Amino acid sequence: MHIVIVDTSRVVHRSIAEILASSGHKITCFTDAQKALDHVAADDTVACVLTSLETHPIDGFALCWQLRVLANARRPLAILVMSSAYGSRDLGEVLDSGADDFMSKPPGVGELMARLRATERLLGLQRDLIRQADTDHLSQLLNRGAFLRRAESLAERPGSESALMALLIDIDHFKTINDRHGHAVGDAAIRSVAGVLRETGALSCRWGGEEFAVLVDGHGQGGTAIVAHTIRRRCAMLRIIGTGEERVSLTVSIGVGAWSDQGGMDGMMRRADVALYAAKTGGRNRVSMMTSDAVVECIG
Repeated sequence: MHIVIVDTSRVVHRSIAEILASSGHKITCFTDAQKALDHVAADDTVACVLTSLETHPIDGFALCWQLRVLANARRPLAILVMSSAYGSRDLGEVLDSGADDFMSKPPGVGELMARLRATERLLGLQRDLIRQADTDHLSQLLNRGAFLRRAESLAERPGSESALMALLIDIDHFKTINDRHGHAVGDAAIRSVAGVLRETGALSCRWGGEEFAVLVDGHGQGGTAIVAHTIRRRCAMLRIIGTGEERVSLTVSIGVGAWSDQGGMDGMMRRADVALYAAKTGGRNRVSMMTSDAVVECIG
């Protein structure tokens, strides 16, 4: 667990760090509360902040409030408060300021380790809830909302926008697969295509129904076309076990949308959708790309 310790005393830093040194935790210490807050905001690997109420240039209560803002529904973050005036502080006031727990300073070894173990259990539950909320149950890929949030985050990196390209992937004649072989085979087809997408290592999601989306970063048009055709060929090699041990094959059509400064992420996904429509109307089991206003078939 990555723990940030905030206290004006370097002696406190050393004493707590020594307690935690043998437990495998990563420790970062600050005497300046504002610098600690900036660090936590910039580094989402921080899982726990162990802070004194006696801090500067902002006090411990204000620090708790601002840390709690960072600990949103998508980022687990535990805030443990220490105070040498533990007995004179109102526990309700401390917890209402955004803290998760409150202990005396300096903390005893046994108490500190026990509270951190409880914190790790709580953070683990929060991560599981976030994962479940972000995951499509059938495919075990990201769902559409989680995919778009992460894609937008990638697009916000300086200079990264032009390196992004999106794939929209549709299982050809999926209704026929369902009608002819049953929904269990259709579900197995969705899971199998999802497995192919996981193998790429790229950001992938179930876009909806039998459609999937993949974000390709830094490959350029030629490299992205290779990725798309690799997915297409791998899907064509899939064999789904149907009723009576029958082997059901499938193909996919893929549309590639290039990033443009006009339209951003929405524009890129719309271009991928137009390209996907061209791939399907052009005969299916193929890859088409829309870079600006033109759609071209990618031969491969």
